[in-house]
Amino acid sequence: MQNIRAVGFDLFNTLISMETIALKDAMVRLTTSLREEGLNVAHESFVQDYREAVLKFLQQTKRDGKESHNRFWITTALAKQGLSLSPEDPHISAAVESYFSAFVPYTKLIPGTKEMLAILQERYRIGLLSNFTHPPAAKNIMSELGLTPFFEVVLISGDLGYRKPHGSVFEELIYQLGVQRDEIAFVGDDPDADVAGALRSGLKPIWTTYVRDNNIAPAPGMLGPTDDDPGQEVPRISNWQDLLTLLNTSS
Repeated sequence: MQNIRAVGFDLFNTLISMETIALKDAMVRLTTSLREEGLNVAHESFVQDYREAVLKFLQQTKRDGKESHNRFWITTALAKQGLSLSPEDPHISAAVESYFSAFVPYTKLIPGTKEMLAILQERYRIGLLSNFTHPPAAKNIMSELGLTPFFEVVLISGDLGYRKPHGSVFEELIYQLGVQRDEIAFVGDDPDADVAGALRSGLKPIWTTYVRDNNIAPAPGMLGPTDDDPGQEVPRISNWQDLLTLLNTSS
């Protein structure tokens, strides 16, 4: 791959993986927080109402690309239980933080990630573009795993207001990396959000299939990766040595 001056990365299922139990633990922490805040919610019924709310907002997000947030899902679920709160209510903010506190213990780096980033850092500008509703949680995960120092640019959909594959988020990545769009390689696991999104914006996508190839359950999220195959025109890697070879960067 020639004439590359910057490399962008997705986060979940690309640089890190997460145990599937994280989502179950997160929901327990969420309902526990709500009860501690004085809200009378039953765990099982709330979880059902919450899932229905997520689906509702997910459908809208698929239509317009706008990012949503857990606080809206929580207040929608609470309303079905006869509890009316604003999404900005401090009780909701506390519940959101409790929910995402479950993510850190269950995340881990894809093997060799930091070593790979250290090599690329010597030659390229490195950016991150992640679909994640609550930016503080994503940035905390990155910090806890020691990823933050490798990135000159960190963009989270919750800050941007739109999520991949929407073109605006890739335009922001291009702008902040400060190089031409065709000089950016973008590495991600999702054929739609990462590969198709990057391709439509003029970047050079690289499809990473480490999670798929190693039968690792995808990290839980609002919108999971699609099952589409982007085709032979898009380079595919299954480990970081494949990426270094593709970029003609020696290890």
